[in-house]
Amino acid sequence: MIPESFISDLLNRVDIVDVVGRYVQLKKTGANFQGLCPFHNEKSPSFTVSPTKQFYHCFGCSAHGTSIGFLMEYSGMGFVDAVKDLAQGVGMVVPEQDDKIPPAQRAQMQAQSMALSEAMNLAMEYYKTQLRSAPNAIAYLKGRGLTGEVAARFALGYAPDGWDNLRSVFPDYSAVALVEAGLVIDKVDEEGRHIKRYDRFRERVMFPIRNTKGQVIAFGGRIMEQGEPKYLNSPETPLFSKGSELYGLFEARQAIRDAGYVLVTEGYMDVVALAQMGFPHAVATLGTACTTIHVQKLLRQTDTVIFSFDGDKAGRRAARRALEACLPHVSDDKTIKFLFLPSEHDPDSYIREFGADGFEQQVSEAMPLSQFLLREAAGEHDLDEPEGRARAQYDAKPMLQAMAPSGLRLQIVRGLASMTQSTPGEIEALFELSKPVAVSRKAPARSKRQEPVGLERKMIRMLVTHPSLALQMDADALEACRHFGQEQYDHLLHLVQLAQSLGPNGTFAALAQQLKEQGDGYDAIIGEIAATPEPEIETERLFLAATVRELKLQQVRDEINIVMEAINTAITAKEPTDVLTTGYRELKALEDQLLREQEADKSFR
Repeated sequence: MIPESFISDLLNRVDIVDVVGRYVQLKKTGANFQGLCPFHNEKSPSFTVSPTKQFYHCFGCSAHGTSIGFLMEYSGMGFVDAVKDLAQGVGMVVPEQDDKIPPAQRAQMQAQSMALSEAMNLAMEYYKTQLRSAPNAIAYLKGRGLTGEVAARFALGYAPDGWDNLRSVFPDYSAVALVEAGLVIDKVDEEGRHIKRYDRFRERVMFPIRNTKGQVIAFGGRIMEQGEPKYLNSPETPLFSKGSELYGLFEARQAIRDAGYVLVTEGYMDVVALAQMGFPHAVATLGTACTTIHVQKLLRQTDTVIFSFDGDKAGRRAARRALEACLPHVSDDKTIKFLFLPSEHDPDSYIREFGADGFEQQVSEAMPLSQFLLREAAGEHDLDEPEGRARAQYDAKPMLQAMAPSGLRLQIVRGLASMTQSTPGEIEALFELSKPVAVSRKAPARSKRQEPVGLERKMIRMLVTHPSLALQMDADALEACRHFGQEQYDHLLHLVQLAQSLGPNGTFAALAQQLKEQGDGYDAIIGEIAATPEPEIETERLFLAATVRELKLQQVRDEINIVMEAINTAITAKEPTDVLTTGYRELKALEDQLLREQEADKSFR
């Protein structure tokens, strides 16, 4: 858990113009910067970055957020990774409550990471240079239908024949970093003594693997002739984890947004060939099964994921593993499909034989996750027999249990019930599904919080725009806010406490980031603030004081009415009214004072 104080300090130190400017060409227009929105297609710029608010906003698609939010949306990073990336750029170290690593060891780890990154970059440049003078590798790539432009886009290279070619790149060929990066292999005897060192990759076309920040973290090498293994990947290293990375994701990010979906394949060549043929929104798993981490990364980039595996048995097994990885992340606003090609084809061979139109047709006919799950459950079982139907239910049970309650899960339950001659309620009860829908009574409608209006909305907008104003909200001011109602008061109190926790230097960006992490309840107001010029804080300060005074005046008048009723009741009952009358006079005096203050404030009459 990263402390909110650190997030606030970080957002005060980074400049969102610099952060966004790494990925979007910005042009200064008045107090702000403008550019083409990276989150939707547009020809005229509607994407605005405000250096004063430290916030971005698109008037076309309404995307908005802080520097942290931009990295999460654009690069597909998780929250922690985005914070760490920004912190590294301004020389800050992210504190983590469960981090027991001593500072000296942490510094050593950072130095090691930098050394490995530098080694990988040098190796990539070497392999790229070697490709230019390797006619056999160039002929191979041309034979696969690739142009120099696509090869350059993916930084393809070539590792020539020879045991120690990297010696020409690294003067210290014995450096530990070369082994740790997976570029070389140390051969040892049975007793663990070092015998010799040699390059891992030889006579292979090289595919650099980048992380979401564009850093080279590993390589994949493909043999050009017959031989095994066909693909050779870098080993697991401090930079590279196969279960967490996807080949081509860095290069495909913008194309994925443009297309509205991502294609997931099994091999490097599938990705490159599809890009060559007009499908630049493809990525590939790295010689391992699709994992839940892969699925999370993909769903950060787009709401629609289509898995396109080879048509053979191995491809179908990979599709089943991908299905299982997807189930915990299935939701009603996400679409996941599976494309099954003929058994003799992979995406690369299919698109070369049938062209882009033929492959596009296959994509459009991809099988929805729900249909694939039911097909997997049915398997080869005889659904005309009770035993076959029971076995189908048995096979479906772990898959449905892996899904969170949702409308889609309910639809699959209904499909399985129909297929196995059961009812949806029986399936949910038999599988012990969490929060069953079909068998539960409909809960009474919960009262939604009313959208803030009038003075309440004005106060919220002022406090979100300038969080430091919350410091002038004392106990009396907060008490006056009870006039809005208990639920509204509770929400406003929470907002004031969040804003006050940021201190006198609290910013709109820092508070907006916190509110975003807690849900989308303030998203509309944040969007409005991001889309309009920022008001002067002194003007807002005076307006807030006037608003609080208005609330206090309403509160006092409500109390006067209550006391007047009590006095009338006492007079009717012939009871003493001295105490009530004294209270009435005090309230009237307070009302007069507030009215005089209101009269004196000519700006807010």
